[in-house]
Amino acid sequence: MILTTALTFALAAFALAFVLNLVRLFTAPCVTDRILAIDTMTVNTIALLVLSGLRTGSTLNHEAALLFALTGFISTVAFCKFLLRGSIIE
Repeated sequence: MILTTALTFALAAFALAFVLNLVRLFTAPCVTDRILAIDTMTVNTIALLVLSGLRTGSTLNHEAALLFALTGFISTVAFCKFLLRGSIIE
Protein backbone atom coordinates (compact mmCIF):
# COMPACT_ATOMS: atom_id res chain seq x y z
CA MET A 1 0.00 0.00 0.00
CA ILE A 2 2.62 2.53 1.03
CA LEU A 3 5.00 1.39 -1.72
CA THR A 4 2.45 1.92 -4.47
CA THR A 5 1.59 5.35 -3.07
CA ALA A 6 5.27 6.32 -2.92
CA LEU A 7 5.89 5.05 -6.45
CA THR A 8 2.87 6.93 -7.76
CA PHE A 9 4.03 10.14 -6.07
CA ALA A 10 7.58 9.70 -7.40
CA LEU A 11 6.32 9.03 -10.93
CA ALA A 12 4.16 12.15 -10.79
CA ALA A 13 7.05 14.26 -9.46
CA PHE A 14 9.46 13.11 -12.16
CA ALA A 15 6.80 13.55 -14.86
CA LEU A 16 6.25 17.13 -13.67
CA ALA A 17 10.01 17.71 -13.68
CA PHE A 18 10.15 16.35 -17.23
CA VAL A 19 7.43 18.77 -18.36
CA LEU A 20 9.19 21.69 -16.68
CA ASN A 21 12.43 20.71 -18.42
CA LEU A 22 10.57 20.65 -21.71
CA VAL A 23 9.41 24.22 -21.05
CA ARG A 24 12.98 25.21 -20.21
CA LEU A 25 14.19 23.60 -23.42
CA PHE A 26 11.96 25.81 -25.53
CA THR A 27 12.50 29.02 -23.52
CA ALA A 28 16.25 28.78 -22.90
CA PRO A 29 18.17 31.87 -24.00
CA CYS A 30 21.31 30.09 -25.22
CA VAL A 31 22.49 26.73 -26.50
CA THR A 32 24.28 25.70 -23.31
CA ASP A 33 21.08 26.06 -21.33
CA ARG A 34 19.33 23.84 -23.86
CA ILE A 35 22.06 21.21 -23.49
CA LEU A 36 21.60 21.25 -19.72
CA ALA A 37 17.84 20.91 -20.13
CA ILE A 38 18.27 17.91 -22.41
CA ASP A 39 20.74 16.34 -19.99
CA THR A 40 18.32 16.84 -17.11
CA MET A 41 15.53 15.37 -19.22
CA THR A 42 17.73 12.31 -19.73
CA VAL A 43 18.09 11.92 -15.97
CA ASN A 44 14.33 12.31 -15.52
CA THR A 45 13.65 9.73 -18.22
CA ILE A 46 16.00 7.27 -16.53
CA ALA A 47 14.21 7.82 -13.24
CA LEU A 48 10.82 7.31 -14.90
CA LEU A 49 12.01 4.07 -16.50
CA VAL A 50 13.36 2.70 -13.22
CA LEU A 51 10.28 3.68 -11.26
CA SER A 52 7.93 2.17 -13.81
CA GLY A 53 10.05 -0.98 -13.75
CA LEU A 54 9.70 -1.15 -9.99
CA ARG A 55 5.99 -0.63 -10.25
CA THR A 56 5.42 -3.36 -12.85
CA GLY A 57 8.12 -5.72 -11.60
CA SER A 58 9.82 -5.84 -15.00
CA THR A 59 13.60 -5.98 -15.34
CA LEU A 60 13.48 -4.89 -18.97
CA ASN A 61 12.96 -1.28 -17.91
CA HIS A 62 16.18 -1.33 -15.91
CA GLU A 63 18.16 -2.48 -18.94
CA ALA A 64 16.53 0.22 -21.05
CA ALA A 65 17.41 2.80 -18.39
CA LEU A 66 21.04 1.67 -18.45
CA LEU A 67 21.23 1.96 -22.23
CA PHE A 68 19.53 5.34 -22.12
CA ALA A 69 22.03 6.54 -19.50
CA LEU A 70 24.99 5.48 -21.62
CA THR A 71 23.73 7.10 -24.81
CA GLY A 72 22.62 10.22 -22.95
CA PHE A 73 26.06 10.69 -21.42
CA ILE A 74 27.90 10.13 -24.69
CA SER A 75 25.62 12.47 -26.62
CA THR A 76 25.97 15.23 -24.02
CA VAL A 77 29.76 14.96 -24.04
CA ALA A 78 29.86 14.91 -27.85
CA PHE A 79 27.59 17.93 -28.19
CA CYS A 80 29.59 19.94 -25.65
CA LYS A 81 32.82 19.01 -27.40
CA PHE A 82 31.29 20.13 -30.70
CA LEU A 83 30.33 23.49 -29.18
CA LEU A 84 33.80 24.03 -27.72
CA ARG A 85 35.96 22.90 -30.63
CA GLY A 86 33.72 22.91 -33.69
CA SER A 87 34.26 19.22 -34.44
CA ILE A 88 33.81 15.98 -32.57
CA ILE A 89 36.55 13.90 -34.19
CA GLU A 90 40.00 15.39 -34.13
